[in-house]
Amino acid sequence: MTDTVNEDRAVAGSDKDLEGDVISWRIWLMRGMVVAGMLLAGWLLYRTLGRYSFDELVQSVTSFPLGRLASAGLFAAASYLCLTGFDALAVRYVGKRLAYPRVALTSFVSLSLGHSIGFAGLSSGAIRYRFYSRWGLSAGDVSKIILFSGMTVGVGLATLGGVSILLRPALAAKLIGVSQPLVLALGIGSLAATALYLVAAAFVKGRLRIRKWTLEMPDLRLALAQVALGSLNFALVAACLHQALSAVTEIPYLTAATAFVLANMGVLITHVPGGLGIIEAVVVYLLPQANVIGALLVFRFVYFLAPLVTGSIVFAVTELVWRSKASKDVSAER
Repeated sequence: MTDTVNEDRAVAGSDKDLEGDVISWRIWLMRGMVVAGMLLAGWLLYRTLGRYSFDELVQSVTSFPLGRLASAGLFAAASYLCLTGFDALAVRYVGKRLAYPRVALTSFVSLSLGHSIGFAGLSSGAIRYRFYSRWGLSAGDVSKIILFSGMTVGVGLATLGGVSILLRPALAAKLIGVSQPLVLALGIGSLAATALYLVAAAFVKGRLRIRKWTLEMPDLRLALAQVALGSLNFALVAACLHQALSAVTEIPYLTAATAFVLANMGVLITHVPGGLGIIEAVVVYLLPQANVIGALLVFRFVYFLAPLVTGSIVFAVTELVWRSKASKDVSAER
């Protein structure tokens, strides 16, 4: 009997060791992906910027038209406003009620920082938990919010990507480097994936199981809102990029949108912070004759750097306010 118990303990111990090895392997794999992504970003950025001198870069930015800068800023602001809708839908998805200003604050701070840090789901998730947990949401609720927001990004990218590919198949084939029939199949497949998601939302009540994956499906109304907001957000960011590029060259909006969406598909795979290097490489490849690097730097400033600075300040202020409030509560209890 004792031998049997000891054997069971040994098996249990070996299982725990195996589980620990798997977790450790996954952590190292994630770290490797981060390093590989950063190296790729650095290489692409070097290839893109290496042809310009520092003076040329400064000149291209300082001569940028103020009107285009303002319109790019408006589209960037509209995108971040749209992103607050991701969180608002996600809070409804988990069955909670939270005032919109709180949701908007959490969304802006977490995403303005997460876009620039990389692995947005993880980096913004920690900030989301810090905010939402103070307002009564559990760790499980926040995990569902992060997953739901990620799904909104995915269906939005698939929808706008599919439409862009079908409307500009030759351009998409050139950017991806595959045949036009294959890229058309990719566009149709992207839209089909969105359609399947909506069908599942309409007919699957509760949890959807796919092998080891389990997903609580939203209702059809929420799923449709995901598709609409997700597509609108990417369209707004593409409009921000289009305004920046239009300052230095004539480019149709749909061309800029196709390039941006296809670049973001690569960003989702590599998790490079803000698509650093990837977006630049795609645009320079698309417009090799135009001096677009200044426009790209302005785009990065408007959509990534300015929100990052603003979000960091807002985050610091909210932390000070909460700590001050916590100190007063402790003093009152004494």
